[in-house]
Parts: sequence; C-alpha cells; structure tokens
Amino acid sequence: MSTPSRSDLITKTFRVVKKRFKRRPTPSGRTVLEHLLYACCLENATPAQADEAFGKLQTLYFDWNEVRVTTISELTDVMGKISDASDAARRLRYCLHHVFESHYSFEIDELKKLTIGKAIKQLKSYQGITPFVISYVVQKGLEGHTIPLNNGALRAFTILGIVSEKDARKKRVPGLERAIGKNKGVEFGELVHQLGVNMENSPYGKVIQEILLGINPDIRERLPKRPPKDKPEVTETKEKKKAKPKVTKKKDAAGKGSKAKTKKTSNRKLSRKKPR
Repeated sequence: MSTPSRSDLITKTFRVVKKRFKRRPTPSGRTVLEHLLYACCLENATPAQADEAFGKLQTLYFDWNEVRVTTISELTDVMGKISDASDAARRLRYCLHHVFESHYSFEIDELKKLTIGKAIKQLKSYQGITPFVISYVVQKGLEGHTIPLNNGALRAFTILGIVSEKDARKKRVPGLERAIGKNKGVEFGELVHQLGVNMENSPYGKVIQEILLGINPDIRERLPKRPPKDKPEVTETKEKKKAKPKVTKKKDAAGKGSKAKTKKTSNRKLSRKKPR
C-alpha cells in the first residue's frame, strides 16, 4: 500500500475533523486589534474558554489601556479557565504594550490598507506576538489566506506525517494553503484548532488517538505513549526496621553481662562474711 501524500493527508484531516468538531461563529464587526487580542486568548484554549476570557476583559476593564497597565498575575486570574492562562495574559499584555508603543493609540485598522506582506511585517514588530496570533489576524482581520496553527495542531500534523519536525519547529506547514483553498481556510482553521487543543490537553486520550488513526491508520507506533511508572524504591523506614533487632540484641547482651557481674559481686560479698 502506497504512502499517502501530504495533500491527501490534509484533505483527509479536513474530512475527519468536520465530523468530530463543531464550528463556533466569530462575532462580526471586530476591529483588527480585537482580533489580535482575542487570538492571544484563543491560541491554546477552546473557543468557549476564549470567548469567556475575552468577554471578561471587555466587561471588567474600562478600556484596553487599563488592561495594558494591569499586572500579568491579575490578568491570569481573569483568564483562569484557559489552560495556559498565564501565557495568554503575558501575550495579551505584551501585544497591547507594543501596539501602544508603536502607534501611541490602539487603532491598528490601518493595517487593512497595507499589502498582506507589509501588514505581516508590521505585526511581527510587536514583541510578544506569536505566529498563531499573526496568522489569525491575517485570516480574520485582514481577510488573507493563511491558516493559524497552535502547538497542538503542529504536533498532530507531525504525528500524521503532514509536516516534518524541522518545519513544525519553524511553525509552518508547506503546501497547506494550496491544499485548502481560501474559501475553506477559515472553517479548516477553526476545526483544526480544536484538534490541536485536544492534542495538547490529552495526548494519551482515547478520543484524540482515535481521530489521528482515523486520518492515518499507519501511525499507531508514532502515537504518544504514557511514560512508564518508576518502581518504588526501598524506603528508609524499612531499612531502619531491619536494623533495629541487631541493636536490641547488643543491648540485651550488654544487659545480661551487667546482670552476671552483679551476681558475681554479690556472691563474693557473701563469701567474705564471717560465720556467727
């Protein structure tokens, strides 16, 4: 049986994830900045978790400048249900800080007027921004054809044989945008994102492994395996318990010796006494 091509595996992945996951519609009318900040929440979270975290940010704070000057620990508490809440808080705060430092405002809809290449270059200049966030903004905010992939999705693609480990480390999948047309890019990105979250949160789980085998049955040996449990070592308490009888015997021997000496001494004293 011939090895499936990368394009075939990508197409099969799309077919399988459409059956397994449901899309969550993105609210219309978001600004480019809002897409950027939402992506900071979404990267390693489910859409429901990201929606909740982003909604809290909009409700609890007066404006984005107040969020910018809030501590990362406080933002982490707000994003509590996200698995990587502290990282999400850090991404969001850094992006806000560098957007403000670059423009002295939070208005970045001007990126829509640039070519996609120039817009990406501008986005990359914001320190703390990740490849996932850049791709999400390009796709959702600038209507470009790119597919955002989180670490879990890249890991799944590596196991499936869609991408090499070298390319996965560079956060890119050659030929992905050719295999998935622009008209299907948003749907594919949303569904594969959920695959990635499952992969990251439960790599040994039955569900994710069934999905991966449903895409490529030949990868069973490459599936993540639980590390073996370490054998329990002999405890110090047991060793001490074994050593205790020896100490007791010595004490007993010493005790018997002292008793014998006492008896001999008393006998000598009695023998020295003169008879009446």
